[in-house]
Formats: sequence, C-alpha cells, structure tokens
Amino acid sequence: MFPDLTRDDVFRIETRRLWLRWPAAKDRDAILKLAGDPAVSEMLARVPHPLPAPVVDAFLLQARSENAAGSALTLALARRAAPATAIGVVSIEVGPDRMPELGYWLGKPYWGAGLIREAVSSLCHAFFAYAGGTELAASARSVNPASRRVLESCGFQHVGTGLRPFPARGADLPVDRFRLDRRRWQMLESEPAMTEAA
Repeated sequence: MFPDLTRDDVFRIETRRLWLRWPAAKDRDAILKLAGDPAVSEMLARVPHPLPAPVVDAFLLQARSENAAGSALTLALARRAAPATAIGVVSIEVGPDRMPELGYWLGKPYWGAGLIREAVSSLCHAFFAYAGGTELAASARSVNPASRRVLESCGFQHVGTGLRPFPARGADLPVDRFRLDRRRWQMLESEPAMTEAA
C-alpha cells in the first residue's frame, strides 16, 4: 500500500508544528501515559484501560513491522520543539472491509490546539500524493464530536452510521462513518484556505 519512501525508519513528515515519525521504543512511556488515559482510550477500539506495558510493546513492534513492509503507515506525533517526545499517533492501515482506514489519537494535554487536524491532514496528503491512494475511510464514535470535527475539517464526508467492534471496550459501539476520495482531496488541495488552516 505504501511506497519505498515510507518504509525506512528515517521517514518523517514535517508540518508547521509537528513531526510525524516512525514510533520507537523510546515512545513507550509516553504512549502508556497518554493513550492509557481513560479520556483517550475509551474512544479507541483496541486500547484497553488500564493499558499494560506489553500491549504497548506489541503495538510498537507491529507498527514498525507493518511500516517496513509497506502494508500500513503508523506514525508517532511529536512537537517540532520536542521531536523525541511522542504526544499521539496517526495511522493508515487496511480496515475490516479491505479499504485503507485512518486512525488517530492525541494525548489529552494537547487537545484543543488543532494539532491532530494538522497531523491527519498531512498523513492524508502523503496517502494520496505519495502512495497513490484512491479512497480513505475513517470512523469516530458517535459520542465523540471532536473526532468528527477533525475528519470534517480535513475534507472527509459523512457516509452513514453503524456499529463497529471495539474489542477493548468489549462491545460493538455506534460510530459515524466517513470517506475521503482522491477527487475531493485534489479539490481541497487546490484551495489554499483549507490547507493553511490550523
């Protein structure tokens, strides 16, 4: 799914305020603390609470393996001022219906500053511009309007609602489903006001 360009751990995307880089062992403690926060984990399908260290270790190994194979792209978010400190994660991997699917989380101390929108927009750009993507899916729990706003601000269009498995929550939960296709992405890329918004 992803080209050779992204398959080396020196690959990174730089935005105005962030580095999106391969996750590394040094991110373990930050991920444990930030993703393990119930306010974050309760919105995520695969992150249990409490979050055990072996789950984070397995996540880091799997993310790096899939990045190297080009079957997915998972990047840790770090502020440019502190590139060694992870504050969240953004990824594109093959979803249950075999369509590439966007996922993300941001640590609670960093909410409200537009950082996740900046990261999502940049990863979508990489997917369509470098990986030749044609369509990208995403979903957000119906009780998470902030996540919905992120997707809508990045050009995703609402395509319906439904239930989705949330293994870490022990149930299928209601989600809003979204799509972004290449044509819409190209249209948005040609509108500077949309791409420059933080």
